[in-house]
Amino acid sequence: MRACRRFVVSGQVQGVFYRAATQNTARRLGLGGWVRNLPDGRVELVACGEEAKLKELEAWLWRGPPHARVEQVLGEDTAPRDYQDFSVTR
Repeated sequence: MRACRRFVVSGQVQGVFYRAATQNTARRLGLGGWVRNLPDGRVELVACGEEAKLKELEAWLWRGPPHARVEQVLGEDTAPRDYQDFSVTR
């Protein structure tokens, strides 16, 4: 069953390749969706796919790339959508 979740990640997550690394991880997991920077320094993303893969992504979001310092990951279910790819948006 496909599910979609929206995540907002706080901490030192901009300027450390967090979006690109999230995109690579989501694609590796076979997830669709998008990721973007927010004006307040957080990162927002929506990911859709198998529930088990979404849980893997959420665990990765807490680590992030090497220079990230994640303080919080908030997640919530969102309406299912059919994304063909996982993209970085502005």
